[in-house]
Amino acid sequence: MQVTLTNKKKVQNGWAMYDWANSVYSLVITSTIFPVYYNSVTKAADGGDHVSFFGIDMINTVLYSYSISFSFLIIALISPLLSGIADSTGKKLSFMKFFAYLGSISCIGLYFFDGSNLEFGIIASVLASIGYAGSIVFYNAYLPEISEESEYDFLSAKGFALGYIGSVILLVLNLLMIQFPSAFMLPDDGVAARLSFLITGVWWAGFAQITFRVLPKNPFGKNVTKEIIAKGYKEIRKVFLEVREIGVMNKFLASFFFYSMGVQTVMYLAASFGDKELGLPGDQLILTILIIQFVAIIGSYFFAFLSKKFGNKSSLVIMVIVWIFICGAAYYVYTVYEFFALAFVVGLVMGGIQSLSRSTYSKLIPVSTTDHASYFSFYDVTEKMAIVIGTFSYGVIEQLTGSMRNSSLTLGIFFLVGLGFLLLVSIPKTQLSKSN
Repeated sequence: MQVTLTNKKKVQNGWAMYDWANSVYSLVITSTIFPVYYNSVTKAADGGDHVSFFGIDMINTVLYSYSISFSFLIIALISPLLSGIADSTGKKLSFMKFFAYLGSISCIGLYFFDGSNLEFGIIASVLASIGYAGSIVFYNAYLPEISEESEYDFLSAKGFALGYIGSVILLVLNLLMIQFPSAFMLPDDGVAARLSFLITGVWWAGFAQITFRVLPKNPFGKNVTKEIIAKGYKEIRKVFLEVREIGVMNKFLASFFFYSMGVQTVMYLAASFGDKELGLPGDQLILTILIIQFVAIIGSYFFAFLSKKFGNKSSLVIMVIVWIFICGAAYYVYTVYEFFALAFVVGLVMGGIQSLSRSTYSKLIPVSTTDHASYFSFYDVTEKMAIVIGTFSYGVIEQLTGSMRNSSLTLGIFFLVGLGFLLLVSIPKTQLSKSN
């Protein structure tokens, strides 16, 4: 389907629905139920937290941090090539489908992870992460193709808001299954948790069909050949050279790289922090994430409104400063109510900073370019490498010091550096027509 004046709204709504489809992975698998379930089934009978992974002994949460790092390293390495191919062939939708199905099937596979098959569980979670991250590359690349620049902020916010709403609905259902397994004719909460992974995969693949039906397919009608693969690398090099000459984009990507280290690491490891450092039961951890999700809906729209009134830079600066406060406060959190209060603040800025970062970058892409996937691959690779370094650093510091609190303080340093670069950015009111 091509975007026209008559179907534009339908295409945009369909695009935003992919956030509804895949955000359940972020919430159920990465943020709440899977980390808690993983910690539970990998804990020894005597309460020990060491596991053996292919014969290597390490702390279970450190292994989890490293697995996240590894999955995003893989996608960071391959997404530029895939994006270049997508721009050369016009097959963004095909690649988006491939990664979406890889992720959803891997989530379904986690149903069979029971702790005795640790290697299988880690591999399935890594593949799910790769599927999620890979599909986002092509999903984001559609934003400047299906909307005008004036629509970027609110369309981006709409996607994130739909994602938060959909994922909360499924999480509540999963939480009821885990709390009252007998009411769902399930033997125990462990089976209920595993069933939630299966439902997540089905939800992801099922609702993604709404998006797949309306997004533009292959306007160039080309097939992938050796020549096109080579062209993909050439396109990436060309975009790299262009980005290097655009000072405002360089500074923004540097800022985005550092503050994303903190944002993404908090997203992926908050539940593990609450479980290990505070000893919170699973239901309270999930309630905490629910608080974050509900507040994030408000935050994504609030900061979109703020950016319209005062500009993207001002909104981003405010959010990064709040994140610095969050990292410092996490070191001193010891009670459930303190954790809830901090979660409220995290939710307020989490949705806003993700949504506004995506739309801000869209405004910095030269208006004359058609290589949107290649440009967004730089954005996504920047984010993925930030996750690699952020989660790896978090795991290393916990392994060396024995405390996740020290790891949280390190995230504050990343935000400080990101703030420094952000203050140097002068974001234009219109898209760039040429390098400057």
